[in-house]
Amino acid sequence: MISQQVLAQVFKTLHEREGIFVIPNPWDAGSAKMLAATGFEALATTSAGLAFSLGKRDGESAVSREEALKNAQDIVNATTLPVSADLENGYGIDPETCAETILLAAGIGVVGGSIEDTTGRPEDPIIPFGLAVERVKAAVKAARGLPFHFTLTARAENLIHGRPDLKDTIRRLEAFADAGADVLFAPGLKTLEEITAVVKAVAPRPVNIVAGLSQTTFTIADLAAIGVKRVSLGSTLARVAYSSFLHAAEEIHQQGTFSFASGAVTYSAFNDLFK
Repeated sequence: MISQQVLAQVFKTLHEREGIFVIPNPWDAGSAKMLAATGFEALATTSAGLAFSLGKRDGESAVSREEALKNAQDIVNATTLPVSADLENGYGIDPETCAETILLAAGIGVVGGSIEDTTGRPEDPIIPFGLAVERVKAAVKAARGLPFHFTLTARAENLIHGRPDLKDTIRRLEAFADAGADVLFAPGLKTLEEITAVVKAVAPRPVNIVAGLSQTTFTIADLAAIGVKRVSLGSTLARVAYSSFLHAAEEIHQQGTFSFASGAVTYSAFNDLFK
């Protein structure tokens, strides 16, 4: 067993060393083991991947904090890699709940986590600026009280909630950095120019970019060249896996054929991977 303190230092070092790294997002223990076997150095949970696996919608507070923490713990226990948890909006609007969520997450073995500025209400999705900053401050205070370095990521969610306001997004990220967040993240950035603006605004704090969304055309090399430190996949790997499952089911039902199985990894190969 690798101690949480050691894993926390490993994760911190990934953000401090030269170059970029990819932190993919498993949605259960099996996908975590597959990613570890592939050679990745750290993992992050995915709220959407978990929601889909539970037959629920993402982003509408349908998944409870208890379900999210149980999923994160399963992923922590599946490998010897550092794990960062997608903690959505902290599972509550008030700063005290955000702080409590950080402590609970640390208690199940993760060494990092993200807090986003969303309400969970589609009709009014973004938390007001002042309260959003206070929530990050509370999360940072809780993280700094732990006996290891908990890498806190603060997310500004304007761009994926119908508010294409890059200026306000950068304002929020700058304030989150000033509040002590270790990593800054604004999902929905569409161009290298937008990403460059964010990287410059919060420098020298590291920036996470999510790849694999429909608008993604850039490469890891492109992102490295403009100073991005970390690349996550969000729900992408879960959607790719479920897409293959859905297409296979549709072929069986609609055509009565099984050609989808020709490209499948063998039973014995999976069995060996999970031994």
